[in-house]
Amino acid sequence: MTTVQSRKLSDPPEQDPPPAPPPSMRLRELAFGAACAAALRAAARLGVADALGDSPLPVADLAAAVKAEPRQLRRLLRALSCYGVFAERPDGTFAHTEVSRLLREDDPNSLRAITLWCTEPWTWDAWPLLDDAVRTGRNVVEDLYGKEFFAYLNEDAPESADVFNRAMTTSSVQSARDVAEFLDLSGCSSVADLGGGQGHVVASLLAKYPAMRGALLDLPRVVENAVPRLRAGGDLAGRARIVPGDVREAVPVEADVYVIKNILEWDDESTARTLRNVREAGGPGTRVVVIENLVDDTPSMRFSTAMDLMLLLNVGGAKHTTESMVARLTDAGLVVDDISPVNPYLHAFDCHFPG
Repeated sequence: MTTVQSRKLSDPPEQDPPPAPPPSMRLRELAFGAACAAALRAAARLGVADALGDSPLPVADLAAAVKAEPRQLRRLLRALSCYGVFAERPDGTFAHTEVSRLLREDDPNSLRAITLWCTEPWTWDAWPLLDDAVRTGRNVVEDLYGKEFFAYLNEDAPESADVFNRAMTTSSVQSARDVAEFLDLSGCSSVADLGGGQGHVVASLLAKYPAMRGALLDLPRVVENAVPRLRAGGDLAGRARIVPGDVREAVPVEADVYVIKNILEWDDESTARTLRNVREAGGPGTRVVVIENLVDDTPSMRFSTAMDLMLLLNVGGAKHTTESMVARLTDAGLVVDDISPVNPYLHAFDCHFPG
């Protein structure tokens, strides 16, 4: 499971949190939330966290390293330090905190790519239209750009598409470890990861179970970049099958267990078609493990609910509550055997199709 990173000697000592602001000031802070997001994006793009090592540095040295104007960089760091991202010391130098280290490219738990993805240019176009999306129930991206979201990314915003791919890869690498440790697939001879991106989850499961065979199914442009371990010459290639395809169209893979992670948050029809395709592929008795972020009863509510609203804006999808996820699964004919947390932001629904 994911572990909390230990505090470095250079990190500032833990301090009591400041008193909560009065409601009027809290609302003002929330209304300026875009400033915090923009500051995080600026720090990530400038590479401030990468330039700052284990020892505190003066702003002038940091500014020289990232090619920024010192006075303006201090303003940026001062704003971020209010949120615990970097810390200003009494001598005017700045040091890392446990949060700011996650903006480093080389941190094993880095969230730099995800920070950039959540603040890409399209988001600044879409967020102001959230009231329209709430009023109509429709995504706003097609009205903004005249095409479906992923078509827009790949055809008109290739840099954003690249950021998305890197963010999803980072997220998959980090969560795959937790998923593989959590799942007990003892006695199963085969597993299929549906919509599994580059295959980090199935690779972790094959490494855990040396006798198991696995399949990765995702769009052609995605699986062509599957992790090297699964491809020809990789140490897992002899037990792995890479299948290009769209789970919403068909699931041409037979397996004892199907893992479906973070893709049943599209529109309801796409979710229903995907689960129907799984049933046709696996048949009665097939085990299905659905892994999702939830927007209820989870320590990550602020993050999950924000992602839920972003899904409404870009694809018209939604993060699930426990109840809504169970409803989608049972409507598809699945029996839900167990619901358990994988980590602080993922839950697993262990299900089967009745015989």
